[in-house]
Amino acid sequence: MDKLMDTTIATAMNAYLGTIRDSRSANTAKAYRQALQTFSQVLAEHDLGTSTPAGSLPEDAIAWFADALKAYAPATERLYLSAVIGFYEYLSGEGLAEPNLPRLRQLLKRRTRRPGQRLPQFSREAIEKVLDYAERLAATPVENDLQRLRNLRDRAFLLTLADTGLRVHEACKMRRGDLDWNEGKAVLIGKGDKQAVIRFSTRSLAALRDYLAARAALDSSARKPLGSLPLFLRHDPGAKKGGAISGDNQFKPISTETGRDIVDLRVVEALGASAAGTITPHSFRHYFVTIVLRSSGNLKVAQALARHSNISTTSLYAHLADDELDKVYWETFEKD
Repeated sequence: MDKLMDTTIATAMNAYLGTIRDSRSANTAKAYRQALQTFSQVLAEHDLGTSTPAGSLPEDAIAWFADALKAYAPATERLYLSAVIGFYEYLSGEGLAEPNLPRLRQLLKRRTRRPGQRLPQFSREAIEKVLDYAERLAATPVENDLQRLRNLRDRAFLLTLADTGLRVHEACKMRRGDLDWNEGKAVLIGKGDKQAVIRFSTRSLAALRDYLAARAALDSSARKPLGSLPLFLRHDPGAKKGGAISGDNQFKPISTETGRDIVDLRVVEALGASAAGTITPHSFRHYFVTIVLRSSGNLKVAQALARHSNISTTSLYAHLADDELDKVYWETFEKD
């Protein structure tokens, strides 16, 4: 009983988020933290502060939260509710509260919307223009070695995203040793902590070789095994000389934010300022799945290469790849 009274909602939330950080991805931990922050705001609106004992958290609070999330996208609603139902389960498992978990799930079932399936939106032609531009970066005149390294890195990064179907955080986390150059494959832990085999195209491998060759002197100064170094480095400017390759960050991998910045920069350079924000790192994954479907016409192959857990996700791309349907339609209705 003392445990129920001594532990506050805020303390329990912090402990719960600690378990999420230890067991889930950084992105999931961030989303769960945002969910509990929003949940705390809802509790405050009902005159229930997080300094309240965790054992006093009412089951009806999940219904308050579900009602407050109606202004959010359905997918966000489901994610946030999953985070909070997990919090209730944590309280129960730790003996901090005694919620009726079956009742909580029934409350959620009655209030949660089903997210609609949205078709992927992107321009294949625009992405191919960006990729053409990226390939030309190797021959673009530069003012210093740092600029050349960034050009070669960005070229390799964009071609890797387009030709492998890697998610941006997966590409950013890759190490040199992950890649088997003879096989043209990499084995890594992807979404859901599942081991995945990633296949690399000839052009993405060539771009990576060019980039790593230009990095050879830098990497040799790391005094670490080459295989342990990030595949994509940040290449921050040095503090003393604007063009020098120096500083404490020279061997840090690019972050997902840097990956998005690379895409944003090169999209604007390739297509103009009006294209800003129209292509994201995930657009290259959409492009990858569509290209596989156009070539193979096989949903199961596309599902396996894209590492979709459910084939219904892959099937969303079929409409983008079905040229035959377009041909029959126009021949039928536009005979004249």
